[in-house]
Amino acid sequence: MWLLLFVFGLAVGSFLDVVASRYDPDKFLLSKKIIGGRSRCVKCGKKLEWLELIPIISFALQAGRCRSCKTKLSLEYPLVEILSGLIFVLVPRAFSSWTVAGLWILVFLTLLLITLIDLRLNLIPDEASIILTILGIFLIILTASRFSLAEGSFLGPYAAMAGLRQNIWLNHLLAAISAGLFFGLLILITRGRGMGGGDLKLGAALGVVFGWPDTLAILALAFIIGSLFGLGEILRKKKTLKSAMPFGPYLALASVLIFFFGGDLARLYLKLLNFIPG
Repeated sequence: MWLLLFVFGLAVGSFLDVVASRYDPDKFLLSKKIIGGRSRCVKCGKKLEWLELIPIISFALQAGRCRSCKTKLSLEYPLVEILSGLIFVLVPRAFSSWTVAGLWILVFLTLLLITLIDLRLNLIPDEASIILTILGIFLIILTASRFSLAEGSFLGPYAAMAGLRQNIWLNHLLAAISAGLFFGLLILITRGRGMGGGDLKLGAALGVVFGWPDTLAILALAFIIGSLFGLGEILRKKKTLKSAMPFGPYLALASVLIFFFGGDLARLYLKLLNFIPG
């Protein structure tokens, strides 16, 4: 079953990569013009045959090059396919309910799509943030009965230290508002040069999905990751302090880390602060 899920995930990843590469900010994210039509080589424009569209296998058989013009293909294609396949295999292992697992799979597929588009165009589609918000609402409905001091957070029992564990709706609503206000303040302070409206909407959407204090942890971790990556780019002289960098990928990566390792990261952080014994 896991192999079938992985293979299906590879195909979905291939589709997401097509959507991201064709996305036009002036068109709806999943419009027919974006998702319809045959795939073509980005260099020579030749329509790709089915033998050239098999996830991973086609890339390997063609030695990473177009069969027609021999242009070198980006490693993005197999990488995105593999990441999507891993989402379908790893995410369900965290849940006993396939319905909840399915919603979380859609959450991470959406974050993967956001990452691809933000890296390409430096923007986050509003439709993607709306999709995340809707998925978050469904997750709240399905998991409300199990929400408590000790459950309902990927930070494990450490979430109780941040409070707001009495009501799941209030918890996620305040997380969304807090994230929105935080990004709004950054936009105001930097006059839109440091963050954009897409980051604000994505942050609020993640608040609906992850709740409090997971969203706070995601924001903090995203800024740490972004700072480290930005410093590396500056040292390599590929960026400057004034260079614009997409923030969506950092929020997506931080979300993945909190989902899979939130409890361990929280414990490590509290140990560093001497809040719990080492």
